[in-house]
Amino acid sequence: MTAVDPVAAEDFEIALCGPEDREEQARLFNACFKKRLDAQALRWRYDQNPHGTAVSLVARPTEGGDGVSGYACSPRQALCRGEEKSRAPIGETGDVMTHPEWRKRGIFSRLDRRAMEETARQGWPVVFGLPNRRSAHIFLELGWEQVGRIRPWTFVLKSTTRAKALRRVDGRWRAFRTPAAHKRGRRARSALREATQGRFGVRRIERFAASVGELSRAVEQGFDLMVRRDADYLNWRFIENTAGLHTALGVYTAGGELVAYAIVQAPREGEVLGYLVDVLARDEESLAQAMEAGLAQLEAAGAEVVQSTAIDGSWWQDRLQRAGFQPPRPENHLIVILYTHDATHPLARAARDASRWYLTDGDRDDETMG
Repeated sequence: MTAVDPVAAEDFEIALCGPEDREEQARLFNACFKKRLDAQALRWRYDQNPHGTAVSLVARPTEGGDGVSGYACSPRQALCRGEEKSRAPIGETGDVMTHPEWRKRGIFSRLDRRAMEETARQGWPVVFGLPNRRSAHIFLELGWEQVGRIRPWTFVLKSTTRAKALRRVDGRWRAFRTPAAHKRGRRARSALREATQGRFGVRRIERFAASVGELSRAVEQGFDLMVRRDADYLNWRFIENTAGLHTALGVYTAGGELVAYAIVQAPREGEVLGYLVDVLARDEESLAQAMEAGLAQLEAAGAEVVQSTAIDGSWWQDRLQRAGFQPPRPENHLIVILYTHDATHPLARAARDASRWYLTDGDRDDETMG
C-alpha cells in the first residue's frame, strides 16, 4: 500500500478510548508531533478535567497494532451572558493527528464524523476548534463553519538580538521595529501602573479558592460565550498542569478580596519567550494591575518577549493592543471553527460570532503554549 492509497472502511476500526489507552495515544502523538508528551499528560488532559471526560478516539488497522490516527474533544462548561439556564458542556477539538505513513487516506474524515456523533450523543450543543493551517480546510469541507480568526500578539520586554529574531517571524520590518515596540511597551506599562494608583496588592496563588467562582460569574455576564473559571477548573488547568510552567498571580484589595488574576507561562529552558495565558478581572483598574503583574513576573522569569493570542475584534484583542502588544503580519492567523449539534441552544446562537466570546490562551485544549 502506497502513501496515497485510500483506506477502505473495513481496513481499520474506530474505537472510543479510555484511561487504559493513554500509553498508545501518547505513542501516536509522539510519532506525529515534534512536541512530546507521555501518558500521564494525556490522563491529566482527558481524564482529570473537572468539567468532564474527553471524547477521544483512535483508528486502528483491523490487522492489529497501535492506532494510526487520533481525535479528541474536551468539554468546557460554558455560559451565555452568565445565564445559568444556558450552562452546558461545549467541546473543543484537540490532538487531531494521523501517523505520517497513513496520511491522506481518508481516515481523518471518518474520525471527525464519529467524534461529532459521540459529542451529539452526549448532549454537547456545539463543538469549536482552532485548527492548524494544514487541517483547517478539511474541517470546512466536512461541514464545520468559520466563525472567527485568532492571532498571536507580541509584547517586547527587551530590545535584544533574541527578541528581534522572534519578531523576524513576522517579517524584517517588524524585526527592525523591535526597539520602537519596546519603547511603546514601556509607555504602556507605565500607563497600566498609573491606572492602578497603588490600590491593589499582588501575590502568588498556590491554589485557587472557591471565591474565584464569584469573580467568574461577574465577568460572564458581559460575554456571549465564556467558559466558567471555577476553582476546580482553574486548579486542574494551571496548578495541577503536568508541564509545571504556569504561575498564577492574584490581585487583591486592601481588605483581601480577590478582584483579578493573571496566569503566565514562563519561558522554557534556554528560551526567552513567555506567555500571558489567562486574565480575569472585575473592572478595568484590576485588569491593568493583573496585566502589569503578569508582565513583571515574566520579565523576572527571563522573558524578553511575551505573546498572547486573541480573536480578531474581541475585547481581549483591544486590551492587548492598549497594553502595548503588537500585531503579527496579516497572514499570521488561524481560524475559529464551529460545529453545531443543537441550533436552538443559547450557546449555539452565541457561538456564531467568536469576537463576542471571552477566549484567551487558557481556553485552548493544550497544556502549554508553544
